[in-house]
Amino acid sequence: MLDCAVIGGGPAGLTAAIYLSRFLRSCVVIDAGAGRAASIPRSHNLPGFPDGLSGIELLARLETQLREYGSAVRKAEVDEITSSGPGFLISCAGDVLRSRSVILATGVVNHKPDISETMHALGVSQGLIRYCPICDGYEARLTPIAVLGADRHGAAEALFLRQYGAAVTLLAQRSLDLATSDLERLEKAGIEVVAEPIAGLRLADGTIEASWHGLPGRSFGTLYPALGSTARTHLAAALGANMSDQGCLLTDGHQQTSISGLYAIGDVVEGLDQICVATGHAAIAATAIHNDLLERDYQTSADAPTERER
Repeated sequence: MLDCAVIGGGPAGLTAAIYLSRFLRSCVVIDAGAGRAASIPRSHNLPGFPDGLSGIELLARLETQLREYGSAVRKAEVDEITSSGPGFLISCAGDVLRSRSVILATGVVNHKPDISETMHALGVSQGLIRYCPICDGYEARLTPIAVLGADRHGAAEALFLRQYGAAVTLLAQRSLDLATSDLERLEKAGIEVVAEPIAGLRLADGTIEASWHGLPGRSFGTLYPALGSTARTHLAAALGANMSDQGCLLTDGHQQTSISGLYAIGDVVEGLDQICVATGHAAIAATAIHNDLLERDYQTSADAPTERER
């Protein structure tokens, strides 16, 4: 019986496991290898790394630190989590693990532009396609920026990026879905809106080019797809955990979901999608689990009959 099973091996999950291991708790990280952090070419948004850090390097450092405390990452996909007595059964890769608690650090899936996976991966690795204006808007400020997604979410992202001073153009992937007031605000901010749906995207000479039917093509230094994302909540949904209107998991102040013993951290939780926030969630959840297990163990020992009672 594990003390905790951590589902997801991104910064949140690995940090939670490091904390639990330092609490001398038995834990395992189960990771399917589909997280977003590994695709970060270089982040300058992490405190303490003034020269920046790639996502792969960050994950490698965290895994190394985790191994120093005797825990490890198991590469597998979790098929199902079920409640079992005072804990859970976790089914993965043909095995069933038993754990007293579970942390979900399963993240979200970005909605991508209509391009090939190969082109998308290359664009992300070169910093031509970016998903987080908070993380890297500062780095993108010296290039012409395109925001793909002509609805209120896309408009808000374009306005956020415009405050860095870069030229920003809002593009429609399929259609324009903006109120007159939105268009007026964009125009006042100096943001161009192209209502014609794009016909295609391609990488060329360190830029990303957008094309239209009947309009001349345009080149941009950075493309921000503002097409939304979907939280990976299916494991928690099967247990009946409460979710927000946006489809993220709802938690209390200790990162516990509406299911006792089931915790959620990082981007799968409603809030600001940032590595620093995710690792903060991890510290809170791991400490709460450790304290809860201490209390449960104390109650068990207190309820056990003494030798005289036997």
